[in-house]
Amino acid sequence: MNALVSQLLPLLYLACLVALLWQAFKVMGRGFRAIPRPGDPDAAGTLPNPSAAEAPTDRTGRLTIHPELLDADGQLTDEDLLTVRFSGDNEQPAYPGDPN
Repeated sequence: MNALVSQLLPLLYLACLVALLWQAFKVMGRGFRAIPRPGDPDAAGTLPNPSAAEAPTDRTGRLTIHPELLDADGQLTDEDLLTVRFSGDNEQPAYPGDPN
């Protein structure tokens, strides 16, 4: 029985390795095909127009709204939203002793 298990274990290991590699390459291939490249034909088989290439598109092809922007009824909220603006990201760091 031990001899049978010791002969089947490497085969089982190899089969699992091949299956996982196959799945990995399938997933990577889908990821590479998801990125539009200049000159790639679109779904209709024509070249993309420049205005469509500049406009950002959602990965689902549908307009999606963040759930926190919806009220209890599922409609866009009319409330003022709190926003935060981080200014000075490109400014030089202030040193102690430098005037503001």
